[in-house]
Amino acid sequence: MLLIADSGSTKTDWRLVTADNQVRVIQTDGFNPYYQTVAQMVATLRAQLVPYVSDELITDVFFYGTGCTGPAVNHIVVDALRTVLPNLQSVTVNTDMLGAARAAAAYEPGIVCILGTGSNACCYDGQQIIRGIQSLGFWLGDEGSGGYLGKTLVRDFFQERLPDDLREAFYSRYALDRATLLENAYQRPFPNRYFASFTPFLSDHFTHPYVGKLVLDAFVLFLTTYVKRFPEADRWPVNFVGSIAHYFTESLRQAVKQTGLTIGHILKAPAEQLVEFHKNG
Repeated sequence: MLLIADSGSTKTDWRLVTADNQVRVIQTDGFNPYYQTVAQMVATLRAQLVPYVSDELITDVFFYGTGCTGPAVNHIVVDALRTVLPNLQSVTVNTDMLGAARAAAAYEPGIVCILGTGSNACCYDGQQIIRGIQSLGFWLGDEGSGGYLGKTLVRDFFQERLPDDLREAFYSRYALDRATLLENAYQRPFPNRYFASFTPFLSDHFTHPYVGKLVLDAFVLFLTTYVKRFPEADRWPVNFVGSIAHYFTESLRQAVKQTGLTIGHILKAPAEQLVEFHKNG
């Protein structure tokens, strides 16, 4: 039995591939070993994953996750999985960036970007990641991400830069006050998740000129700050994976064209393609 996970900061998409090649879909909360302990991960896995796989003899796990940048933190994921799935023979933990690259480009070279709750980019030669960006996380980076878009929207609301009609609609929907904002931003875990939760407002008001400009500017900033700096940018297609890339596809295509790049594939999530990658590999 093969279990494949694509884990972001908000949610984890799991695919259980059974012995007869049937695929079962499971979803849990997201995981990040930078912010969570083994015990915290185990508690979530036992509550949200184990009830759906307890009748299966799972032997191998491929886990692709945000924050899974090397042995110093990857062991947290390995230990948690081995605790709740004691029959495992192997656990392979890689970055969500490699998972996105394998899903979007398979065995072809290309630039691959993640635009979800967070953002990232890399150059993938069809086998491995050959260069990436120095990601600085939510507070110092993540341009173009759901967290960045939500943060920009909320900041403009409080600094009275929203057009009056949007300001009224935003307050009617969220009734957000400064104390609540600052508590979620600085005292509670996963501020990126919190700010990304405001992106449905942008989607619902996408035809408004302010929203269109905010999203387009964010994508152009991401592409010019990171992607355009890759030496391969003028000859490799740029692929995108993530919910923000999916829901704001037209703005993303416009930003790619505006920055002189070539669009590749756009995937909402990599899980299905990762199943094919590992079944065929």
